[in-house]
Amino acid sequence: MLYLASESPRRRELLRKLDVPFVVEKACVRELEQADVSSVCSLALLPQMNSRLKAEAVSLLHPGDAVVGADTSIIFQERMLGKPRDAEDARVMLGLLSGKTHQVVTGVTVMRSGKRPFLRSWSVVSTVTFKMLAPGIIDAYMAAVNVLDKAGAYAIQDHGDMIIQEFTGDLDNIIGLPVESLRPLFAPGSPLLPL
Repeated sequence: MLYLASESPRRRELLRKLDVPFVVEKACVRELEQADVSSVCSLALLPQMNSRLKAEAVSLLHPGDAVVGADTSIIFQERMLGKPRDAEDARVMLGLLSGKTHQVVTGVTVMRSGKRPFLRSWSVVSTVTFKMLAPGIIDAYMAAVNVLDKAGAYAIQDHGDMIIQEFTGDLDNIIGLPVESLRPLFAPGSPLLPL
């Protein structure tokens, strides 16, 4: 069996593209934050570290089964933008991103514990450039999208045309799971698939 260590509906939709049956199981872990690692390593490694924490937590519960863990972060001017605390925080974040480019980094870990262990962990980076956002556009976007459960207070797939000028890289990565980088691990005959 394959387990997705995430309750994100977006990741669930993206993983379905692999046409591999899977079960969703939330990873009960305390995710690392910028303050935990900024003096130790690059911010770009943080999503990969968190993806591994999630995968390990679920793998402990299901030894012998494959687990996919993922974590997506927005990096802007040497800081991470997480989910906004409230509407005002979301408004500030969208204003910060207005007219500028930022990175979206998704860390992915695929692992299996037990007698036939497997571990692979990597990150995929995309860039997103925002349009110049007038206050009225920010208000309209916030009225159209639930910004409070989204890192950086936006989702490219939810009315992204209102705020996003362009992006480079993998769209699925920006949404939350770079499916094409996973596909080779779950191709027919893969040792990760059940016999």
